[in-house]
Amino acid sequence: MKAMILAAGKGTRLRPLTNIMPKPMIPIMQKPVMEFLVELLRQHGFDQIMVNVSHLSEEIENYFRDGQKFGVQMGYSFEGSIVNGQLVGEALGSAGGLKKIQDFSPFFDDTFVVLCGDALIDLDLTAVLKWHKAKKSMATVVMKTVSKEEVSSYGVVVTDEFDRILDFQEKPKVEDAHSNNINTGIYIFEPEVLNYIPSGQEFDIGSDLFPKLVAEGAPFYAIAMDFEWVDIGKVPDYWQAIQDVLLGKINNVNVPGHEVSPGIFTGLNVSVNWDKVEVTGPVYIGGMTHIEDGAKIVGPTMIGPNCHICKGAAVERSVIFEYSRLGDVRLVDKLVFGRYCVDKTGATIDIQAAALDWLITDARQEQQNHTPLETSLIESIKHQS
Repeated sequence: MKAMILAAGKGTRLRPLTNIMPKPMIPIMQKPVMEFLVELLRQHGFDQIMVNVSHLSEEIENYFRDGQKFGVQMGYSFEGSIVNGQLVGEALGSAGGLKKIQDFSPFFDDTFVVLCGDALIDLDLTAVLKWHKAKKSMATVVMKTVSKEEVSSYGVVVTDEFDRILDFQEKPKVEDAHSNNINTGIYIFEPEVLNYIPSGQEFDIGSDLFPKLVAEGAPFYAIAMDFEWVDIGKVPDYWQAIQDVLLGKINNVNVPGHEVSPGIFTGLNVSVNWDKVEVTGPVYIGGMTHIEDGAKIVGPTMIGPNCHICKGAAVERSVIFEYSRLGDVRLVDKLVFGRYCVDKTGATIDIQAAALDWLITDARQEQQNHTPLETSLIESIKHQS
C-alpha cells in the first residue's frame, strides 16, 4: 500500500532548530521524528512511501535514501529549483505536492494515507482504513477530541450525525467553536481526490482542498480516534515532547541507552564519576559525553552525545544537543542547540552574537580562559537564574 509524508515545510515556528535541519529530522531521543512515522506505516502495510521535500531536502534524502534499511520503498519529490548553483526550496503546499507527484506519473492509483512529517503518533491505521472503506469515503480526516479549552490552538472539524464533514474552523475562540474535535493532519484519500487539485500551483490540503470538497458535496468524512498524537510544530511542543518521553508518557518512544541506575540512561562510554556528581532522573546522557565532578543534572533532561558538562554547571529540565560544552552556568527549562540557547517558550539567545560563547560553546573548541569582566558577568547570570 502507498503513503505520502508531507515534509516540504520550512518549520518557521521551530526556529532556530530548523535553520540547519528540516522539521521531520528533529530528533526525539536521537531518532528523527519522521523515522517513527515510517515505522508506523510499515507496521500497517504501507510500504511504498513518497515524500515531498524542499527546505534542506538533502538532510531527509541522505538519511532515509530509498528506504531499504527501514523495510520500505521511498521516493522523493523536490519542490524548488537551483539558483546560482544553490538549491532553493519553493513548496507547492500540501495538496500541490500531491498533484505534482501524480502529474509526473500516476503513483496514487489506490487508497493511500497522508501524514504530516512533524508529529509523533500511535494510531491504528488499519482500523481507520477499514472505516474509510466502509463509509465509501473519498477523503477521511482523522480527528482527536480535546477539551473545549484547547480548541483555540487547533483546526476544528465540524461533522453531522453521519460523520460527514460540514465545516472547518481554524483556531476559533472557545465560545465560537462548533466542535471539540480537531484535525490531526492524518488523512485517508482515494485517487479521485486529486481531480480537485489544480496542477502547477500552490494548493493546501486544509485551506484549499477541504473547503472545495465540502462545497461540491464530495463523500468527505471524519473519524474521531482515541490515540497518542504529539504535535511538534513549535519549540514549546518539542521541549514538552522530550519531557514526556523521559517521564514515560509517550507509549511508542523508549529512552535509549543503558539504565545505569533507576531513571538514569547513558549511551556508550560516558565519562563520569557518579559519586562526585548530582544526577536526579529521569535523565539521558549521550555516548562519549564528559560530566565533570561537581556538575548537577536534574530531570527530565536529555544531554546529547559528545557533550562536555563542566564543574559548577547545573542543568534542570533541559534539552542539550550534541557537542555542547556548558561552563559554570545554570540552565532551567532550556534547549541548547549549536550557537543558540532557547527558553521553553521559544525565546532565543544567539550565544555568539551575545558574546557568551565562552559560557556555552561547541565541545570541540579549545577552552578559553575568561577575563575578570566575563567572570563578573557569569556571576550575574547565575544570580539571575
